Amino acid sequence: MLKSKNNVKGFYAGAKNLGDYLSEKDRYLSKNEKPKYKFNIIGAGNIGKEHINVTMMEGRGTVHGIYDTSEKSASVTKEMFQEYYPGHGLVVYKTLEEACSDTEVDGLIICTPNFTHIDILKEALKTGKHILLEKPMATTVADAYAIKEMAESYGSVLQIGLQYRYKPIYVEAVHEALERKSVGDLKTISILEHRIPFLDKVGQWNKFSKYSGGTFIEKCCHYFDLFNLFAQSKPVEVYATGGAAVNFTEFEYEGNPSDIIDNAFVNITYENGVRANFNLCMFSPMFYEELILCGDEGRLKASESENFSSLPANRNHLELIRVDGAPSKTMTPAYSAEIEASGHGGSSYYEQVHFINSIEGTEVQTVTADEGFWSIVVGSAAEASLREGKVINIEEHLVNNGIIL
Repeated sequence: MLKSKNNVKGFYAGAKNLGDYLSEKDRYLSKNEKPKYKFNIIGAGNIGKEHINVTMMEGRGTVHGIYDTSEKSASVTKEMFQEYYPGHGLVVYKTLEEACSDTEVDGLIICTPNFTHIDILKEALKTGKHILLEKPMATTVADAYAIKEMAESYGSVLQIGLQYRYKPIYVEAVHEALERKSVGDLKTISILEHRIPFLDKVGQWNKFSKYSGGTFIEKCCHYFDLFNLFAQSKPVEVYATGGAAVNFTEFEYEGNPSDIIDNAFVNITYENGVRANFNLCMFSPMFYEELILCGDEGRLKASESENFSSLPANRNHLELIRVDGAPSKTMTPAYSAEIEASGHGGSSYYEQVHFINSIEGTEVQTVTADEGFWSIVVGSAAEASLREGKVINIEEHLVNNGIIL
């Protein structure tokens, strides 16, 4: 599933000073292949930097230029690029239109604040270039549906940045549950995320639902996408409870108080009878994710953790307990240390691998706008459930947002 044609050669080529005594004709594994593709990064903040790093690391593409409305963000990212990638030029565009329409460029990676995605995407789609649009694809279910419709007639790759699918624990869980059917007929799914609060952003947009879509859309779309993936079905009902208990309860920006939540429980029922539960806490002194899949032939538990104490712990863990007659096992799914350090446990790197594989036509495109849309549907329904204090019927929720499927 996670394969790149030049994966091994790319690792050697990226290693600093490896075989620096060799002439070019004596290089094979360490040969520096010329990148095939040029990408522009739209949005030069933290996630933009991460996309720069994984693009340069993956090797089949290079970053040609950046665009950001914040001069400071563009300046800091340009300095970073020049420090880490000397010898590579970097264009800093003055306008979005210039960044999108540059004929030197093969693809666009959009990493701007959530509320800007749909307008930036409309400009990007005019060019016919390949596009990687960061999550969440939109802040409302109506805008997400509009993007889904745009994607259906788009002739190039339009991939949504739900890269958590490519974390080692979830790659192995997909292999066991969906490919090997190790737990049998899946019945229940539980995901837990305990983590530190949202980080600072330019303009603090992620502290306000009108700009982020709310915590369920901004952060939890990753997990709702995973629920949809494992359930292999469409959601029919969503019920959420939650609130703001610790983070940003007294935070204001330019006189506006923050309105996002920091803890929640969400229950989801699917058409095929699968039930899912999500547990969120964003004032925990660590990063911890846990997935539990229960089927009629076994139980799978996978976790990823990063704590800030000196207590010893494996970053990743997976255990599969099966009924009599089938083997059980434990494992520690992992990528190379270099890849895991590149961002989000290596998932951003493999997202880039899949993006370029899709461009080259060597695999079916992942993740599609349709899948991105359904992650927003669940998030939007959870936000509505929290506001209204009731179970949200998905079909009714879509109709209420002007969508009839």
